[in-house]
Amino acid sequence: MKRHFKGSAAIVGPVKAGTKTKILIDRLKPGDIALINHLDLDELAAVSLRDRKVCAVINVEASSSGRYPNKGPKILSDAKILHLDLAGAVLMDQIAEGDMLTLRNNEIWRGQELLATARVVDEELITKQMTAAELNLDTLLDAFVQNTLEYALKEKELILGGMNMPHLRTFFTGKHTVIVVRGQSYREDLQAIKNYIDEVKPVLVGVDGGADALLEFGYVPDLVVGDMDSVSDLALRKAKERVVHAYTDGRAPGMARIEQLELTATVMKAPGTSEDIALLLAFENGARLIAAIGTHTSMIDFLEKGRKGMASTFLVRLKVGNRLVDARGVSQLYRGSVSGRSLVLLTLAASIPVFALAAANPTVRHLFRLIALRLRLAL
Repeated sequence: MKRHFKGSAAIVGPVKAGTKTKILIDRLKPGDIALINHLDLDELAAVSLRDRKVCAVINVEASSSGRYPNKGPKILSDAKILHLDLAGAVLMDQIAEGDMLTLRNNEIWRGQELLATARVVDEELITKQMTAAELNLDTLLDAFVQNTLEYALKEKELILGGMNMPHLRTFFTGKHTVIVVRGQSYREDLQAIKNYIDEVKPVLVGVDGGADALLEFGYVPDLVVGDMDSVSDLALRKAKERVVHAYTDGRAPGMARIEQLELTATVMKAPGTSEDIALLLAFENGARLIAAIGTHTSMIDFLEKGRKGMASTFLVRLKVGNRLVDARGVSQLYRGSVSGRSLVLLTLAASIPVFALAAANPTVRHLFRLIALRLRLAL
């Protein structure tokens, strides 16, 4: 909420903090102040914060460093959400969950105690950082390509034939498969293919939070794949099967959560991202067609995930080849609207059989003759 604070408008609200924004999101309620630690705030995180209707966002890191053109700050700005960054990591240790904070200009107060001063992320700063980022793109792209090729040479045997594929209960052979990642425009794209899912009834695979996206649309995931750090307990419990993505050295931190929930899961060691593993599992198990929603494919996508290359994704997509249909952004292909003229013509067309049936009825014909007679007398 807003209040008058020593001559200027201030934002007041309870604070909730999290070092991982995607986990913090689920705890936020309208009117909360979100305290995050998120270098170069990405689009998906910003959309989630906006949709939670927080009254302000405080970032202890730089929300826009100018390294690459991240869209998060602009999304918060367009939503008129107060946004401060560079507040300092020590702020995380100073506050307790639910503390009432007052934000005035670039100052962060708790009661009469000034906790920190920060930088206001406004339109002027966003424009400046985006301009710097655009100038840096060529250099960034060169480094990204070099990194991708270097790691592709190291990982090619693992991705293209050297991995042990786990035995799954989920049956893919000859079936369509939809793999959902909670990435850009995933909601709109899921809505766009909802009729396809309802009619074809494909195998449904959620990659981490993608399982919650499926639940959101009323679907139960056949399989959840991921490191289990951004999927809800509910989605894990409802899923028919689970695969924990482990590091190549065998470490699988996600299994601790599975065991805590008293569930079972298969562990799969592999380089790359969990969505790469999901694609490989569907492909190697004989999926006839794979439709991917919300996946990460561009350089910006990977930079926002903290990755400096996309070797495994490049190799996996080469392997999966013509079985893959990337449905990301399908909702943007066409957004038609029905014109007024079309509605009138449609109404007239629909009325023709009604009038024809009515005219065939003697009582209705007699009624029409009476109406016509009344009109003549009136004229």
